[in-house]
Amino acid sequence: MGGWNDHEGKNIAYWTTTILIAFFIGSGGGAQIAQYLGNRHGVVPVLGYPIYFTILGFWKVLGAIAILVPRYPRLKEWAYAGIFFDLTGAVASVVAVGVYGAYAFHILAPLILTGITVASWALRPRAVPSVSSFQRQTAGRYKHESNCGEAWFSLGVSYFF
Repeated sequence: MGGWNDHEGKNIAYWTTTILIAFFIGSGGGAQIAQYLGNRHGVVPVLGYPIYFTILGFWKVLGAIAILVPRYPRLKEWAYAGIFFDLTGAVASVVAVGVYGAYAFHILAPLILTGITVASWALRPRAVPSVSSFQRQTAGRYKHESNCGEAWFSLGVSYFF
């Protein structure tokens, strides 16, 4: 009889949080695009954003798609970062203007979604690290450093390449 294990639980938690974030961010982005098409006076006019902020809706839809598709770990990292910045920026904008909504809804909702976003990011499957072209080109050039130094250099390089 098959039992429940930690991997299954983590996988279910990952997909639950990821689908929730993709739904809320993607549908919000779609609504921003539709609002712009229906009324070209700007997105969220009460916050005073200029009309070109409509691009945020477009990026939200793409970010929602990016966190759902398999592979492309670097793209997912950028999408998660963009979603995080969008949600925390929404809170900062609402606080700056003073439009909190009933029971501070416009502050609490983005903060809750931020928490779900961080959970989805933390639960995501890890990509298998690959050797970058820069690491292959520089292999053997830093023999004068200790093994510890080489390890830290490789870690830093692999993060950016």
